[in-house]
Amino acid sequence: MNSVSGIEAGTGQRRLAVITGAASGIGEATAYRLSMEGFDVAILDIDMAKAENVARTVTDRNGSALPVCVDVTNSDSIENAFAAIEGWRKVPDVLVNSAGIMRVSSVVDCTLTDFRTVMDVNVTGAFLCAQRAAKGMLVQRYGRIVNLSSISAERAGIGRVAYGTSKGAVASLTRQLAMELGGAGITANCVAPGPISTSMTREYYTSETRRAFESMIPARRLGTVDEVAHATDAAGYINGAMLAVDGGYLAAGVGTTGSLHS
Repeated sequence: MNSVSGIEAGTGQRRLAVITGAASGIGEATAYRLSMEGFDVAILDIDMAKAENVARTVTDRNGSALPVCVDVTNSDSIENAFAAIEGWRKVPDVLVNSAGIMRVSSVVDCTLTDFRTVMDVNVTGAFLCAQRAAKGMLVQRYGRIVNLSSISAERAGIGRVAYGTSKGAVASLTRQLAMELGGAGITANCVAPGPISTSMTREYYTSETRRAFESMIPARRLGTVDEVAHATDAAGYINGAMLAVDGGYLAAGVGTTGSLHS
């Protein structure tokens, strides 16, 4: 996906990017990258101490950042966060919905509490933030919404009944946003990371899991958060799309045919 400049053409005005879940992992890497591209960045996370650390790193690198504590499952919290952002700078030009959680359990063992918690953060959180951001984007007739889905939206995995279902819903939400907002100059796309080395995956991936993934991925390794961050911008005529950042995982099939091996 083509890069969106952090400086508005012909005006010299810096654009504003809002990133949820920006205190760690893919969200943090995205905040650093967009800041380097010239964006002012709002660092949204439920962990304010970590959000402040990321914002401090951005400013130490001569960028401009605002840390904001937010619970993406709470509409009042989101409203307060966006009011603070708009008071700090302006209506966001870019929203990256990176906040997400994982719970690992089998279909029969997954509790209703865990299922609802994952859906609330991963799906409802993305919806509420996109809805609030879109209100301002509609006024300025411009916006870029990027949701973090997953290859789990396309391929099921044992223990991922809540996570995989939520990421499939994020992909569907993205298409709905694209359909309803596209006529106002607002695009909505999702990035679908494959197996990525993050604090969350390091918690849930065993060494056996890593080896299994590496054997199935044509790149023969897990991806990095920086590689996903580089895919979070979208050009104006890319809308409703899902971009897999997975080292070829979705494209891969049988690893051997006769005497030939991958």
